[in-house]
Amino acid sequence: MSISAERKQALIADNARGANDTGSPEVQVAILTERINNLTEHFKTHAKDNHSRRGLLMLVNKRRSLLDYLKRTDAERYKALIAKLGLRK
Repeated sequence: MSISAERKQALIADNARGANDTGSPEVQVAILTERINNLTEHFKTHAKDNHSRRGLLMLVNKRRSLLDYLKRTDAERYKALIAKLGLRK
């Protein structure tokens, strides 16, 4: 259910704003999105795993908060990020 270190480094490299950037909202949202997608796949086979479902809801809320912050501070970065990650329909 967690992501591998190599995958995490790839996500950081794809979404970083600078050379040593690991904490920008873009990077955090990309990592959270990957974890959310992994948990969503997990629930297709383990429908009654309510402990992990709680964790999924916390991840979704954290991602929502980061996206709200990014939209409030820099709308262009927000639009670019949701287009890149395919979050909005």
